Amino acid sequence: MATVTFYEKPGCINNTRQKKLLEAAGHLVVARNLLAEAWQPDLLRPFFGELAVRDWFNYNAPAIKYGEIEPDKLTEPEALALMVENPLLIRRPLMQTGEIFMAGFDQETVGNWIGLQKIEATSDLESCPRPLAQSICGNE
Repeated sequence: MATVTFYEKPGCINNTRQKKLLEAAGHLVVARNLLAEAWQPDLLRPFFGELAVRDWFNYNAPAIKYGEIEPDKLTEPEALALMVENPLLIRRPLMQTGEIFMAGFDQETVGNWIGLQKIEATSDLESCPRPLAQSICGNE
């Protein structure tokens, strides 16, 4: 069993599903509001590890959906500055166990990291399932 600090957007359907998977595998989940954290670049950067900058982003965020921000064109410092200013841009969830950090929720990766029960996902656990007009996942 691991204690997982889980940075989420409260009300996000997929974050709720992800937490339930972790808890079902016996992990203790300490949920934190991603949008209320006082992020700084040096605190945020470890969650992204070796991911490409473009993979740090929540593609459901309105600024990305509407083409105001193009993640492929950003440097690390630019991306981090934008995320500190607007946490909706951050790929969710952010998770930490001890000194290990992760962004996003790929079941196989999380399973290899701390263990998950093998289940078949009924849907994509990272993309918001709600239409843009009704979405609370990217807007707020």
